[in-house]
Amino acid sequence: MQYELTLPADYDMRIIRTRVRRAGPVLDDRRGLALKAYLIRTRGVDDSPVNQYAPFYLWNSPAAMTHFLLGGGGFQNIVRDFGRPPVSHWTAAAATQGPAATAPPLAASRHLIPLTADTSIESAVADLRSLATRPDLHTAALAYDPHSWQLLRFALWRTAVPADQAGERYEVLHLSAPEPVGAL
Repeated sequence: MQYELTLPADYDMRIIRTRVRRAGPVLDDRRGLALKAYLIRTRGVDDSPVNQYAPFYLWNSPAAMTHFLLGGGGFQNIVRDFGRPPVSHWTAAAATQGPAATAPPLAASRHLIPLTADTSIESAVADLRSLATRPDLHTAALAYDPHSWQLLRFALWRTAVPADQAGERYEVLHLSAPEPVGAL
């Protein structure tokens, strides 16, 4: 699950950094949550055209996600401060941890891939599993959206996103990882 709050070009991103520093640990023990990566993109950094706050979640429990979004589980603070953003969600297909899973990640990448008749899910899962051999990989996940027919590959990296990884690049401000990533 992810929502993206695109902020004005002159927005002071220190406001988001302070918000995450204060509130980030609140989900460090949330039941049903595998991880929440508090992500930002800063205009002009890593070719980002925008200032954006775009947290990414991996849920082990759909009920926990529903409680977060609708039951006062924390999302009400986003709604209060920024309005109700659209929330993208995907169905998980695979997830893996890498050699850097015990260190805090500093970067993330998200790549959306059109799901066509020529797309092999098996090949995409194999590609994800091969990421697990990269020494700087923390965690990676593959998911799909049957509404827009897209695959999502999301990865957390110990230092920087490798140059050969396509898609959006984010800075990780905090990682809440209260439960192991569920077996897929």
